[in-house]
Amino acid sequence: MRIDAIFTGGRIRTFDPARPTASRIGVLHGRIVGLDEELDGAQADRVIDLGGQPVLPGFHDAHYHLSLTGARLAALNIRPTAVRSLEELYRAVEQHAATLAPDEWVRASGYDQNFLEDHPTAEGLDRVAGGRPVLLEHVSGHMTVANTRAFELAGYPGREGVPAVDGGGMPRDADGRPLGLLQEQAMQLIYRLVRPMPLDDVQRNVGLASEQALHYGLTSVTEPGIGAVDMVGNTPVDYHSYQQAIEQGTLGVRTTLMPFVTTLHDIDRMPEWFGLDLGIRTGLGDDMLRVGPVKVVSDGSFIGRSAAMHRCYRGEADNDGVLLFPEATLRDFIVRAHASGWTVATHAIGDRAADLVLDAVEEAQRRVPRPEVRHRIEHFALATDERIARAATLGVIPVPQGVFISDFGDGMAEAVEPELRDLIYRVKSLADAGIVLNGSTDSPVSDGNPLVSIQDMVLRRTGSGELLGPDERISAEEAVRAYTYGSAYAVSQEHDKGTLRVGQLADFVTLTDDLLAIEPERIREQQVTATVVGGEVRFGEL
Repeated sequence: MRIDAIFTGGRIRTFDPARPTASRIGVLHGRIVGLDEELDGAQADRVIDLGGQPVLPGFHDAHYHLSLTGARLAALNIRPTAVRSLEELYRAVEQHAATLAPDEWVRASGYDQNFLEDHPTAEGLDRVAGGRPVLLEHVSGHMTVANTRAFELAGYPGREGVPAVDGGGMPRDADGRPLGLLQEQAMQLIYRLVRPMPLDDVQRNVGLASEQALHYGLTSVTEPGIGAVDMVGNTPVDYHSYQQAIEQGTLGVRTTLMPFVTTLHDIDRMPEWFGLDLGIRTGLGDDMLRVGPVKVVSDGSFIGRSAAMHRCYRGEADNDGVLLFPEATLRDFIVRAHASGWTVATHAIGDRAADLVLDAVEEAQRRVPRPEVRHRIEHFALATDERIARAATLGVIPVPQGVFISDFGDGMAEAVEPELRDLIYRVKSLADAGIVLNGSTDSPVSDGNPLVSIQDMVLRRTGSGELLGPDERISAEEAVRAYTYGSAYAVSQEHDKGTLRVGQLADFVTLTDDLLAIEPERIREQQVTATVVGGEVRFGEL
């Protein structure tokens, strides 16, 4: 037998129960054709020595905003790692603005008011922008801050006469003028000025993010929302941009794309159909680019205190979050998409939002039974035992983010009453209920490095060192399995990826040490030394 490549001399963990370890992998046409003795007698065009390095299946991030990650890589960084006070933030904006043309937009992203004294304000930005319009994105992606010039370009000189927006928030001063912070749907007042994004910028951003993803050992990602410039997306032709990126070789990570629900529509002369033209739906595509679930966003964010809750946020007696769509509209989206053959992935962070989504899935299954479908709830941030059991019964897959524990755990714990804190981003309880765990970061909300998220799933220590939900800790093996097999399962692709066995895609990573053999505190310190996609080295050297 003649094959393309044999990778030899590795300490390979396959995550296949039938053969947990191996030392050789044979590849033909991008897929695994044999391990160890199955390759005896085979000849290969290339023989690559892995040098005794640990090998794992390629990591798969189940919720990774690829294009937004690239946009943030290209923008001014104001994450907590870069600025730790409002004074530092304003200084960074001022220095960046000075490099721009007099009328050019000042864009920055990643600020978190939990690490500052408060949110930035329009007036504060006015003082440092030199008359330029400014738009700062919150780390969650659910809030922005605009300055007075930006409001003026939107048709509201002096920030006067700005209307309230359904499904959005906008704190105001004593005279009724917005302070600058725009929450949820209110962001569209300014976003309509900067979207759709130029296609060249989208191409650049996808390429930047793909390069970083491969550096981190990600061989697959699920992009949770494209095509809706008023919600989640760059342009109405986002799929084209990703397809072009693959054709041009700038997108090297396998990508599953979720069209946002507002891109779906009634199909002419087929009143029962709700979807994309030609009947395109979940599952269409190839090994590099595929249509995934339809994305719905039901509520806001936890750290921004806009997720829809049954109880008000701690210290905010009049704030129980927001729903981005009326309950009836949200239910209609889910029920109709389900009936039209889609898998549905709904962002629901607050417990009230999660219950509404589960209600809608239950109704959808009652009307049109599809027991095999794997609907998802993205985040599922506050979960009782009863809510978890209900998700398991309905076959709904929660998609939590382990890295949120270290990045935002302290702020999330502060947002709710003490008796609710151990319900935040539960993981072990999901597995105990029979739900297949997956791994994700929600990049660029958190950095996309899977090793950090894996460590957080094991240790569950917040930024201050506190244990958040200690009973929700899992083993390193369970966390790695979540980030490989589990994330593939969450998009019904476990037959192609997630384990290293014959017939699977030849996607794997080499690392500086064995994640399952070292102390958990050392996991995030490790480095990916090479990333292999379809038998080709896409990052590093072998």
